[in-house]
Amino acid sequence: MNLQQIFNETDFVHESGTKEELHVAEYLKMQCGKAGVTARLEGFRVAMGEIEDAHLYADGEELTCKAFTCCGSGSVEGELYYMPGTDAVSIAGAKDKIVLMDTQGIGFFTYQDLMKVGAKAILFQYGNMYYPQTDIDQRDLREAVVGEERKALCAMLHSSEAVKLVKNGAKQIKLEIEQKEYDGESHNVIAELPGKRDDWIVLSAHYDTTSLSHGAYDNMSGCAGLLGIMEQMKEKELNYGLRFVFCGSEERGLLGSKAYVRDHEAELDKIVLNINLDMIGTYMGKFIACVSAEDKLSHYISYMAAEVGFPVASKTGVYSSDSTPFADKGIPAVSFARIAGGNVAPIHCRYDLKDVMSMEQLQRDIDFLAIFTDRFANAAVCPVAREIPEDIKKQLDEYLFRKRKDL
Repeated sequence: MNLQQIFNETDFVHESGTKEELHVAEYLKMQCGKAGVTARLEGFRVAMGEIEDAHLYADGEELTCKAFTCCGSGSVEGELYYMPGTDAVSIAGAKDKIVLMDTQGIGFFTYQDLMKVGAKAILFQYGNMYYPQTDIDQRDLREAVVGEERKALCAMLHSSEAVKLVKNGAKQIKLEIEQKEYDGESHNVIAELPGKRDDWIVLSAHYDTTSLSHGAYDNMSGCAGLLGIMEQMKEKELNYGLRFVFCGSEERGLLGSKAYVRDHEAELDKIVLNINLDMIGTYMGKFIACVSAEDKLSHYISYMAAEVGFPVASKTGVYSSDSTPFADKGIPAVSFARIAGGNVAPIHCRYDLKDVMSMEQLQRDIDFLAIFTDRFANAAVCPVAREIPEDIKKQLDEYLFRKRKDL
């Protein structure tokens, strides 16, 4: 398999629900076929928005902004309120105001609190005021964040403009947004290597990008990892079958993996383990494993890594990737990643390009992951208990907005 070719042929932005994302889905399906493994696409609904017009004014002066898709249309005016914190006192000050936050997005509970107190609209900020680029990311107001509350107009502005608003003491804000909202479609790409048993190990990785990124590191690297493992395992006799799920729309809240566990609810009891890959193969960075399962699996990964001579920092917890919906359904899950850091291999921006990838390191990562997969696929009985520890369940409840995090 020519790893470099995979990055060359997917070297463009491919956001959730776009024709470019579908093009990459079809490409991955084709790559599975070239490896001799039949693959299929499974579609699922995603909320989409096409911004037709957006204007942001501060005391009458227009500023450059990007409206959030799926936040509705309309016009709102109000007093600016800079809110760096989300504590109760800060939230109380948002009543009847247009709120400016330090973040690039918003979680469920903060959004619910702001709507209940009567915030009129929300502004976010992206970028670095000291960098020459003035990129502004395109974001969406997620359905999981809105819940049963009303939609509020939301927009992103560059951090340099946000600082000016606060520095100059801007008073009145006007935000106007017109957009067409509609139901779009994203896809999961699914391929299988059957085993002797009627049980499966699911390997996952997402292939969609954010609006500014070509997504080489985050996460075509993980998809290349799945293809590499597939290539090494396809001729082997397996006890447990391997199901490869290339997930769409992860960047919009794990929508692909959530759709998979929802649409395959009846067969989840046949899945013994999820192995998720999200960002591997960079020149620099520490290889990690985050285990959403019993401690024994984390210890096993550390022991195996020592045995084969491959450094891994393993711990238990909840990882912000496609392993989480599987763990939430009671399936033991582990996410593997090589964390390089934003100064070396930044993500969700224009610098996530194929240049940050090392094909040699990626192959070493794939080789380790193939050994790990082989051991579990050919275990007499999967050694990992099919239960999620209580501390992991608590973290899942917090991550998936069922419970507030303890302050």
